Amino acid sequence: MLCLPAVYYLSTMTKSDSTSSLTDAGQGVIFSIKKYSMHDGPGIRTTVFLKGCPLNCWWCHNPESKKLAPEPVKQGANRPFSGFAGSDGKVGRIMTVDEVIAEVKKDEIFYDESGGGVTFSGGEPLMQPDFLVALLHAAKRYDFHTAVDTSGFASAEVFECILPLTDLFLYDLKLMDDDAHRKYAGTPVAPVLDNLAWLARSGANVIVRIPIVPGITDTPENLDSIIRFLLERSVLRNVSILALNHLGDQKYIRLGMENKLGTLKVPSQERMAELQERFIRKGLHCTIGG
Repeated sequence: MLCLPAVYYLSTMTKSDSTSSLTDAGQGVIFSIKKYSMHDGPGIRTTVFLKGCPLNCWWCHNPESKKLAPEPVKQGANRPFSGFAGSDGKVGRIMTVDEVIAEVKKDEIFYDESGGGVTFSGGEPLMQPDFLVALLHAAKRYDFHTAVDTSGFASAEVFECILPLTDLFLYDLKLMDDDAHRKYAGTPVAPVLDNLAWLARSGANVIVRIPIVPGITDTPENLDSIIRFLLERSVLRNVSILALNHLGDQKYIRLGMENKLGTLKVPSQERMAELQERFIRKGLHCTIGG
């Protein structure tokens, strides 16, 4: 145990007998490691995707990230489902801390030249807290810049534990209304807002990332509520808006899962520019993508 008590989850999801042995301080479940990433923090990065997520967002383009355990998937005709869908027909791999860091270290030269580093994403990386803390400690031993991409839905104790080890938080903020958050993301919104407010008070380096899903997250009421929340906290000035995409459509089919958004039209470049200007006019630094 690195620095946390035994219980970590705020959702109804708990470690069952079938998954409790999958993740701890020594090992965890990874569903992909992306090399040369340019959109998960500064510079050239390696993004490590931890499996498992307590949310169930309608627009998720990584549905293979939702379940903690490795799971069977139908392989495509032209390419594997993901980097870690192997000959056993499952997506997700149990890896040790040393195995993950060995992959990260292969890109060390690119971090030095670009100001990059390693980003831990998901799924929800805080759903494997002991493993995440161990990975962050290991990355810091090599002086790598660390970023954590999170939905914010975790216990406050987890955030307290990773704050000293995290150089940058990429923090998703989707919906401000609790009923809407429960409907479209599957959880209450209060922990997300509470943890973001705590990070702001703690002086953490945060980029707030807002998915733009037409008719759901891009309503004037939701965006104005987000803007008010950010303006009330002086350190939360960096915003990135991310357009809905359909990169996960085939994954839903191959996993046998329902795609609740179907073929909802993605926002146009003009619409994204309009929304960007909405944030900028309020004094926020807003980028599209990344």
